[in-house]
Amino acid sequence: MPLALLALAVAGFGVGTSEFAIMGLLPQVAAGVEVSIPAAGVLISGYAVGVIVGAPLLTAISARLSRRTTLLIVAALLVAGSVLSAVASGYGVLLVARVLAGMPQGALFGVGSVVAAELVPPERRGWAMSIMFGGFTMANVAGVPLVTWLGQAAGWRATFWAIAALGALSLVSIAALVPGRPRPEGEAGLRSELSALRRPQVWLAMAVTTAGFGGVFASFTYVAPMMTEVAGFSGSSMTALLVVFGLGMAAGNLLSGHFAGRRLMPSLYVFLAGLTVVLSLFTVTAHSRILAVCSLFLLGLFGFATVPALQMRILDKATGAPTLASALNLSAFNVANALGAFLGGLVISAGFGYTSPNAVGAVLAAAGLALAVCSGAIDARAKETILR
Repeated sequence: MPLALLALAVAGFGVGTSEFAIMGLLPQVAAGVEVSIPAAGVLISGYAVGVIVGAPLLTAISARLSRRTTLLIVAALLVAGSVLSAVASGYGVLLVARVLAGMPQGALFGVGSVVAAELVPPERRGWAMSIMFGGFTMANVAGVPLVTWLGQAAGWRATFWAIAALGALSLVSIAALVPGRPRPEGEAGLRSELSALRRPQVWLAMAVTTAGFGGVFASFTYVAPMMTEVAGFSGSSMTALLVVFGLGMAAGNLLSGHFAGRRLMPSLYVFLAGLTVVLSLFTVTAHSRILAVCSLFLLGLFGFATVPALQMRILDKATGAPTLASALNLSAFNVANALGAFLGGLVISAGFGYTSPNAVGAVLAAAGLALAVCSGAIDARAKETILR
């Protein structure tokens, strides 16, 4: 295995911990800055806004830099955002800090996806993607539960100091292991990267990402109150429950790496259909401890199985100008984050209860599946036209 993939996995671990840790501590953060739980959910949307803005902005700024230099810059921003979160004096400052912490994620995974694809032969891209995103999934198996436990034991600010330390480790790993190769001549410059955005299938792929993954965040954003208030778990159980979700993510990542590299679109259809079913059932199974745990695992599995597959789809459709399109797809994941968190909070505030975000998520996942089928049909029609 190329050691650079290990560095990307380490960076993914740090970013995954940064993104998801606050979800397990949402009640504590809300109390700490004296706001309601739905208002604290806006902090998750703020992180997503940072990714949405940061992905194209940082990619454009670094269009002529080596990919290694870009990765170093975004890792440094992760450290800065985490430190500011740890010292935030109130809700407003914390919201700004979460936006800053989110800015590097899109560029990190966007550029990292291209680096991973370049390190291996074409037939091994699915495997390389699963290694890189494997760090992200392991964050939910180990990183998020550990910093959630730390936050419960020592206060939520300690969580952000720990995430800053992970960002520093990511910075060192990238500096030591990622080769400093110049960009391919044909990809130099922002104009070349922008050319990919003239392709309708690129936009359709990002729409699939936004709708499909929005279903995951509609549910998972409010997992802490749902599991404690509805399923009846204690607050201290959240660490173990986040491990269950993380194990599901890890399993989904492995499935995607194995199947999506061979049959991309059929695999994507199965993953999105499974996600729709799981979210639909979660509105009922959340009332049973055992079934809620099973549903949480399956939410992680089907939800995260879509991630490497959708990233591969973007690379396929943005041939010759992959960096910006790849980063924008990470923005699409976080549009999904913001959309899901907002809609989930909306139905809770309307009085429909903590299980209602699952129903919203099921509708979003079904919309993602419909868009994916449309995209596949366009490909099939184009292939038929060529054969004629």
